[in-house]
Amino acid sequence: MNYILFCGAAAASVFSKKAAATPTESCALKNSAFVFVKPHANTVATQDMVREKLLSSGIEILSESDIDGNTIDKKKLIDQHYYAIASKATILAADKIPVPEDKFEETFGEKWSDVLKEGRAANAMQACEKFGCNAAELDAAWQEAKVVKFGGGFYCGLVSVKDQSPLYVFNAFFMVMRSKFVGDGVSIHCYEVQWEPTKLSWENFRGQLLGPTDPKECPEGSIRRTILDQYESLGIEECPNKGDNGVHASASPFEGLAEKCNWLGASVDTDGFAKALLDAGLSKKTIAEWSVDPRVTQPGGDKGSVFDALEDMDVEECLAKLVELNGLNADTI
Repeated sequence: MNYILFCGAAAASVFSKKAAATPTESCALKNSAFVFVKPHANTVATQDMVREKLLSSGIEILSESDIDGNTIDKKKLIDQHYYAIASKATILAADKIPVPEDKFEETFGEKWSDVLKEGRAANAMQACEKFGCNAAELDAAWQEAKVVKFGGGFYCGLVSVKDQSPLYVFNAFFMVMRSKFVGDGVSIHCYEVQWEPTKLSWENFRGQLLGPTDPKECPEGSIRRTILDQYESLGIEECPNKGDNGVHASASPFEGLAEKCNWLGASVDTDGFAKALLDAGLSKKTIAEWSVDPRVTQPGGDKGSVFDALEDMDVEECLAKLVELNGLNADTI
């Protein structure tokens, strides 16, 4: 049974005909997230600091666990976690990647169709082959490139390695990022958490308690800023940065559900938020498909990332938004 995709057969159920419930019917719901200490920062001292900050902010820790790098590799947990990134870095060829042509042209000043015809685009794996470089060399060039975000986990940059003709490369950072999570001697430390939205909003959970992606921009006392300020005393070997920023946390209750199902083997049949979604008319199939962050029809008719549409929403607002998206996409589900 493949729990990564919400327990295999369960994910294949057909779209529910049940009338959608209103969000107020789930008034007992709490915000629930998945948090983990990244491998580069996974020391006992860091674990203790993160635990203390979560608890002192009124967050309940439901479970803690460690997952080693070999398990992460074997079960492809990091690939599923970063599916939107991995699919465009290693799985889809450049001509199969759903590039928003108007935003591409607006950013780079040329048509995507012309780039494809001239063979000037590549996913990360293809780019390594074309440039004759390794993942670290590609990542270094990516850091210097002009990069645009097209959606959740969907980035494109104009990259050149060793002064070769540049290529438009997608998610060039993924292979280096993945290598940090897999193999011998590495692990992550996980916290399954929940809290009352009235006591701590999701926006403040991420912006104030966790802190922004770049630890230098984090508020004093936030988890990521504390890791930056105290990394040596926490037993972390290198100074944290935007990529190695110490800790991950879910960006919304729906991401939290997807991540708990992936990393912890949670089930939509027993998770409180998942049951609320089912009661509100979403099918298990939809929950499974949306857990890898596809582009779906948004209000106004444009296509957009599911995860981006839900970012920083508390549980009730997130539920209402998912019900709305479910209705807008009923013909395609």
